[in-house]
Amino acid sequence: MTHLSERISKLSESQTIAMARKSRELIAQGIDIISLSLGEPDFKTPDAVKKAAKEAIDSDYSYYTHVSGYLELRQAIAEKFRRDNGLTYTADQIVVSTGAKQSIANAVLSMVNPGDEVIIPLPFWVSYLELVKLAEGVPVMIPTTIETNFKITPEQLEKAITPKSRLFIFSTPCNPTGSVYSKDELRALADVFAKHEGLYIIADEIYEHINFVGKHESLAQFPDMYDRTITINGVSKGFAMTGWRGGILAAPKWIAQACDKMQGQFTSATSSITQKAMHAAMLIDPIETKPMTDAFHRRRDLIVNGLREIPGMNCNNPDGAFYVFPEVSAFFGKKFGDLTIYNATDLCMYLLDQAHVAVVPGAAFGDDNYIRISYATSDDKLTEAVRRMREALSKLN
Repeated sequence: MTHLSERISKLSESQTIAMARKSRELIAQGIDIISLSLGEPDFKTPDAVKKAAKEAIDSDYSYYTHVSGYLELRQAIAEKFRRDNGLTYTADQIVVSTGAKQSIANAVLSMVNPGDEVIIPLPFWVSYLELVKLAEGVPVMIPTTIETNFKITPEQLEKAITPKSRLFIFSTPCNPTGSVYSKDELRALADVFAKHEGLYIIADEIYEHINFVGKHESLAQFPDMYDRTITINGVSKGFAMTGWRGGILAAPKWIAQACDKMQGQFTSATSSITQKAMHAAMLIDPIETKPMTDAFHRRRDLIVNGLREIPGMNCNNPDGAFYVFPEVSAFFGKKFGDLTIYNATDLCMYLLDQAHVAVVPGAAFGDDNYIRISYATSDDKLTEAVRRMREALSKLN
């Protein structure tokens, strides 16, 4: 007889990872699947980063470091924040983790008590909700639509806040929508936050470098938000280092100390070799990431233009990251043989079976009227994926 905790039983599997697993299973059967499910850049890790890791291995940099990361790395991260974001942090305000996901988990588990409310704009990255559930917090969702480019208004934010509100979690550029908040939009939200002492903000900025509309804007840049903001970043997306597992948290010192304490009981420090690689990444001029951003910008245009040619596919023009989040309810109620499409989850399975294209249902991100498509793959594969989807969707009636 098995006995699992209620905690793990209530936790949902990541649907992005689940869809990727299904894709791999079909590929193993010899089926030509185009996977647009995972958010993983298809570029190579920068040579300077790989060189630093090799040198670390050769010099036997193989032992435990400080839980939050070795001092010189955290100093380099602090300099990166000053250089790129105009943010002043000291090394003792920074915690290096095994990916931005752990950085967010550290913050949520350190800040949220059972019954505390955590405000999350819809749609959200899959792990936000699950981490709040782990902390026994109460998620409070703010809905958005494609018509507003999936951004919340200050009025919506004000309405969602109660005396029990403890955290607000959002990402810009956003996963899954690609939406980017401007400086003015962030300032308008900050005006609301400023009125509610005791409410802290997790600003997930992991897609910082993949921005098609100009300079990235950080919420912590505003003096009245600096002590209330937990800034999350990392090297996975901007430097094509998903497998290295290097995340960054920068926050008021008392929050950073709490996250260090939390991490000390889960993993201790991330890999010493990864830390050396991250150090090299922090020294790279952001201009060197522009070719990758330019490629994603081109792919954004390719996929959006292609999707807009499919009748029933409602797609906006996202400003960053490498996702589109089209609204697909026009296909609900349609049939293919004995199969009826009732929601986006059904549609995703239909596309996997009939078009051999893997995308993720919007239910994973809080709204099953949409699907998430990652365009972190080649132009040729994106063109072929759109062709396959158009053909398969035309068969629905």
